[in-house]
Amino acid sequence: MSKYIFAIYNDEDVLMQNIKPLRNNGVRIKEVFSPFPVHGMDQIIGHKRTRISICAFIYGIIGCCLALIMTNYMMITDWPMDIGGKPSFAFYKNLPAFVPVIFESTIFCAAHGMVITFYLRSKTLPGVTAFVPDTRMTDDKFVMQVECNDNSKKAELTALLMKHGAEEVKEYGK
Repeated sequence: MSKYIFAIYNDEDVLMQNIKPLRNNGVRIKEVFSPFPVHGMDQIIGHKRTRISICAFIYGIIGCCLALIMTNYMMITDWPMDIGGKPSFAFYKNLPAFVPVIFESTIFCAAHGMVITFYLRSKTLPGVTAFVPDTRMTDDKFVMQVECNDNSKKAELTALLMKHGAEEVKEYGK
């Protein structure tokens, strides 16, 4: 059972300046919610680089392979046609004509695969209610989620967060 404390900040600069001292004091920052992207936040709170680009590459390769198989089957094997004097008996001789189809299929599969991956990773599938610790985080507040499993250190952690610029501290338990 993880218990979390949420520190609410007014200003992104105050938040960014106080993350490093908090981490040096042993505070484990789970996540930071903000109304807009804050560049460099992932590195400061200690998140590792995401592997999502590898997924996009794999989805693109799948799309490319499917297009190669599809064009070979349709234009060479199933129903070969002489279009513009191009030989229809060899795939490699017709490959330049198939490049637009292969490119579009690669982009199509990569884009749709990434949308599905995004929905699965962010748990925003239809019918799923998102956890929102404070509704003001979509307007003008920055919310830092800090893990606090030890009840005896809760008051100490709350005081530390307030000392480091938090305007308000809330507690939620799972």
